[in-house]
Amino acid sequence: MAEKEEKERVCITGAGGYIASWVVKLLLSKGFIVHGTVREPCDGKNSHLKKLEKASENLKLFKADLLDYDGLCAAIDGCTGVFHIASPNLYPKVSNPQAEVVEPAVVGTLNILKACEKARVKKVVVVSSVAAVILNPSWPKDRPKDEECWSDPEICKAPENYYFLSKTLAESEAWKHARTSELDIVTVCPSFVFGPMLQPTLNASSYVFLTYLKGSFSVDQICVTNIYKICVLHYTLEVQFLFLTSLLYIYSLGLRFLDIRWT
Repeated sequence: MAEKEEKERVCITGAGGYIASWVVKLLLSKGFIVHGTVREPCDGKNSHLKKLEKASENLKLFKADLLDYDGLCAAIDGCTGVFHIASPNLYPKVSNPQAEVVEPAVVGTLNILKACEKARVKKVVVVSSVAAVILNPSWPKDRPKDEECWSDPEICKAPENYYFLSKTLAESEAWKHARTSELDIVTVCPSFVFGPMLQPTLNASSYVFLTYLKGSFSVDQICVTNIYKICVLHYTLEVQFLFLTSLLYIYSLGLRFLDIRWT
């Protein structure tokens, strides 16, 4: 009798977060072994992951943060694909945004990519944000902002918009690294993401939505991405880096995906 084929292993950074939790759930349902990085595996805010279907047999949580290169290497070892989703944000408020948000996002992304190279990962999906797209006053006003548009770091710095700055610099560094690396990298730039929550804590998008409803946050337009749409996109990318569709895999290399066009 032929030996049972070993299941593919995929690592997800920041596994306890909102989008990441849904990606963990999706990958487990498709039969993958999932390695998830969290700051504290025993923390109650990550307990929902252990309750997911097939988690007891196919989910392993690793203690690591973005600045813990050795911890990231341990989590990524043996994986064929990585979803880099973890990223610091401004909720709850931080006292030193440059040190607590910008630097960990940039250095952490590079740590992930270096760990992926060491582990010979086949494909990396870096989850960026529409924040890395929309702050560009030089973009033609009659052209919707698309995957070619990038936020201007100097514009981000002016109002001290540290989250936008962190996502812009982190994704930019990922692409710079890709040009001198053999890694196959794809980036995804979602906007606000709403839908059912798997985790017990409030995520940043939901926090923004609540403050908007309370009248303490004002925007001309809130762009909404349903969580199910994000999962469909992530599953498509998952299929790509696992070579299930060679044509799709070939033409996905080096692409940046924006889930909606901004005007």
